[in-house]
Amino acid sequence: MHRTLLLADIGGTNARFTLLRGGVTAPLLAVKLDDFTGIEAAMAHYLGHQALAAAPDGALLAVAGPVEDNSVTLTNRGWRVGGSAIAARLGIGQVRVLNDFEALAWALPALAPADLIAIGPASAGDPTAPMAVLGPGTGLGVGAFLPPDRVLPGEGGHASLAATDDEEAAILAVLRRRHGHVSAERILSGPGLVALHDALAELHGLPAPGLSAAQVTAAAPATLALFCAMLGSFAGNVALTYGARGGVFLGGGILPRIPGVLASSAFRARFEAKGRLGPYLAGIPTWLITRPDAALVGLANLAAQG
Repeated sequence: MHRTLLLADIGGTNARFTLLRGGVTAPLLAVKLDDFTGIEAAMAHYLGHQALAAAPDGALLAVAGPVEDNSVTLTNRGWRVGGSAIAARLGIGQVRVLNDFEALAWALPALAPADLIAIGPASAGDPTAPMAVLGPGTGLGVGAFLPPDRVLPGEGGHASLAATDDEEAAILAVLRRRHGHVSAERILSGPGLVALHDALAELHGLPAPGLSAAQVTAAAPATLALFCAMLGSFAGNVALTYGARGGVFLGGGILPRIPGVLASSAFRARFEAKGRLGPYLAGIPTWLITRPDAALVGLANLAAQG
């Protein structure tokens, strides 16, 4: 008899659920977390609308944030997502909690050409080599898939950010005065996009504009161009760190909304601009993930590993 697994991609605002049975996933259901008092209530709501004779045999939950002891605090909401507690309360056999970019890393070998847009040359990566994934959203996620069947999760978005020219050094100096440590996530994220725009205003003697990330994306092309360029430098660092000759994949909530801007930006040039290692990086393809349920694809791929 086939096992039934609950798969969930849980963000700060929304959660998406599906059931995996016999290698086939049910239609997705998205819910707004504001409608619930906790993640268990949202999961119970979803399960209550499924024709199940019993609770699922297990669950895999992709959640934004660092996972420790099978638990994580949900970004921007403060809810604790604990595998053991959820299993006990909902009667699910076993609940495993993963970082969302760990789930995305599991998706990489399962993504089809239709799920991707090439950013730069659309060359084929080495299928036997590591593949890296990163992406700006509420934070900056990083992970890697190591063929044939391993994933390396991490918190690379919190590594220190390096400047490549005097303007970027001045931006980092502004942010260092405000925050002390300036991580990559401090700029390469939704809140970071706002911080970057405000820092540029300060450097040019302008009042702080007080825009949201969506407003910066829509109305500040120069800031967005610099954001993409700096992301390219960071992505090149990730490629070098993992030896990601299988390709570097871009996810997160921001980039799928601006594919044209990203493709026409200095992202790819900055990705390759690593001195003597430029030719090495020139052979690594960079891809934008356009499939919105990629994290759930990754969870299904993980489940198939047994």
